[in-house]
Amino acid sequence: MTVHTHPQQVSSWLARYQAIRQQSLNLCAPLQTEDYVAQPVPFVSPPKWHLGHTTWFFENFILAAHYQGYQCFNEALNYCFNSYYQSQGPRILRDKRGNLTRPPLSEIQRYRSYVDQHMLDFLSTFGSGSLPGQLALLLEVGLQHEQQHQELLVTDIKYILGHNPMHQPYTQPGARAGKVDATAPMSFATVPEGVYEIGHKGEGFCWDNELGRHKAYLQEFQIANRPVTNEEYMAFMADGGYEHFAYWLDDGWAWAQQQEVKAPLYWYQQDGQWWQYTLNGLQPVAPSEPVTHINYYEADAFANWKGMRLPTEQEWEAACMLHSPEPTAQSNFVESERWQPVAASSEDGFQMLGNTWEWTASAYLPYPGYPRFKGALGEYNGKFMVNQMVLRGGSCATPRSHIRPTYRNFFYPQERWQFTGLRLAQ
Repeated sequence: MTVHTHPQQVSSWLARYQAIRQQSLNLCAPLQTEDYVAQPVPFVSPPKWHLGHTTWFFENFILAAHYQGYQCFNEALNYCFNSYYQSQGPRILRDKRGNLTRPPLSEIQRYRSYVDQHMLDFLSTFGSGSLPGQLALLLEVGLQHEQQHQELLVTDIKYILGHNPMHQPYTQPGARAGKVDATAPMSFATVPEGVYEIGHKGEGFCWDNELGRHKAYLQEFQIANRPVTNEEYMAFMADGGYEHFAYWLDDGWAWAQQQEVKAPLYWYQQDGQWWQYTLNGLQPVAPSEPVTHINYYEADAFANWKGMRLPTEQEWEAACMLHSPEPTAQSNFVESERWQPVAASSEDGFQMLGNTWEWTASAYLPYPGYPRFKGALGEYNGKFMVNQMVLRGGSCATPRSHIRPTYRNFFYPQERWQFTGLRLAQ
């Protein structure tokens, strides 16, 4: 399989590499040393592990395989920082990553510096020209992979700090510039009946799960101009949404009962008022902001309560292409440093990218003619195509250059530590 990358000179690759690698360090800069090692639950990885794993990716797949004479920083780190690549040898279990008090953070920082310097040296050997096609693909995958881990860094840091009883902020309150006090009224746009092309096209990079492009027949439907807000979700809660099984899928009802869930993750009720932990600290729930940190079961139950439904991923993509095809300067991505979804103003129009990932009604499955990556990278997406649901759109933790309308994210239906919300369809 061939995945196209934008033709770039070596100087452009070097600049992108340095900027993306630095962004990971910037995201970790507010942390204390102790924060780097915490793993409160198995699905959260310690920030130190993210820094090591993304470095291992470049060392293992590029330097060790392609840079003649390269000496690994410490081959024992392969066991520590291989994530799930069976083809790349044994690895520490995911739920044991918090046991890595050693190597210390200082050694991981030296590891990053060592690999970064050798990556710059290696890329510089190609002069002012362009990189060979396969190497360019590996480098692009590595950079895109690091951006995925930057989003995971934000959400894992939030889980670590948000489940500490001190509820201390990651950044100081007041950093949420651009917050608005009211949201645009919910309205619905009609997407006409027809045959739509779904999946990535063009020369830019995409993940293998965005291919192959195919036609999908869609009946006419309507889709909301914005995600559901906290105020709208609180109405569901007040009307007994978590107490009435009729709104819920059976698995979802069992989950809600077993976990005794009554509200989105990070929500706390104090003196009759709802508060939520944000990366700016514990704050009152803002009614106008999009609801987030809900799982697929909660999103589906809310839609049922409203007498509506979640869009399929094909419907979502068709609507996005019609109404919101490209990220805009007003979109809320990680570069905004708001660390929280913001209310949609009337001036935003029909914005579907950024702010919060949106659950769809679609199971994560391969497209027709799906061309899985060859070799070890074939383990990247394809083997996870079971028992998960698709999300679309990106979030306030997503790097702006990482998202596109065809991007397919996927999580298990019970997971809600990511910035996940919903948009209604009917």
